[in-house]
This record gives sequence, C-alpha cells and structure tokens, in this order.
Amino acid sequence: MKISKAEVEHVAELSRLDLDAAAIDRFSGQIGTVLEYVDMLGAVNTEGVRPTSHAIFLTNAFRQDVPAGHLEREAALSNAPEADGAHFIVPRIIGG
Repeated sequence: MKISKAEVEHVAELSRLDLDAAAIDRFSGQIGTVLEYVDMLGAVNTEGVRPTSHAIFLTNAFRQDVPAGHLEREAALSNAPEADGAHFIVPRIIGG
C-alpha cells in the first residue's frame, strides 16, 4: 500500500510538523513500506490463535501489598540533609 505525499503533508499538518520536500518524500516511502508489511501480516492465517496483548507471557513482579510497621521519626529524619528534630527542612518553592 502506498501513501501519497499529500497524505503525509496532511498528517504533518495535523501533527504541527514542518516538513520539507525531502522529508515528505522520505516519509512517504518509509510509511508505505510499513503499510505494505501490515498488509502482508493481514494475509497470515490466524485461525485458532487466541488474541494476546503481549508477544510473551508476563507475570507481575511486584510484591504483595501487606501493611507493615513504619519508621520512627528519628530513623526517618536520620538521613535528611536538613531537619529540625521533628520535620524535614526543604527549600522554599513558593515566593512570599
């Protein structure tokens, strides 16, 4: 399937891209190649193949979300660059 230069220009305009003539020529060829490949994939017999969202089997690598104890104040503040004994001291981000 070939994509015309006018179609590339239209998509570039919608995307707010400023493409020169050389880029439009290059992209029309590259996009055309991709569309030809997609057409070729459409001809593959997928009868009996279950749809998938990933090409490989994925498992959740996260740990269980189990409530646990919290750090005591002194331990939490022990590595702070600046603290006043009860709070973290951070740079002011709002003028005033």
